[in-house]
Amino acid sequence: MYSEFVKEFPIIDKSDLEKDDELIENIKIVKTTLSNMYNNLQFADSDLIDYYTYQIKAEEAKYNYLIKQAKKKNLKIL
Repeated sequence: MYSEFVKEFPIIDKSDLEKDDELIENIKIVKTTLSNMYNNLQFADSDLIDYYTYQIKAEEAKYNYLIKQAKKKNLKIL
């Protein structure tokens, strides 16, 4: 019965080059997101300041993790 509703896809492993490109793209996305959050924090109402602060901390942690992964692989981010 389950198989009637779910379409299964084969798992395809990505090449190292694709993984590196995805890592660089994720770093760029997080960097842009952080920039937007900093801008939003500047104009936030007093009720939203804590929200943006926690979101920024989370994105900074993600950014630092991704940068460490890129450094391990000796990737250059432009």
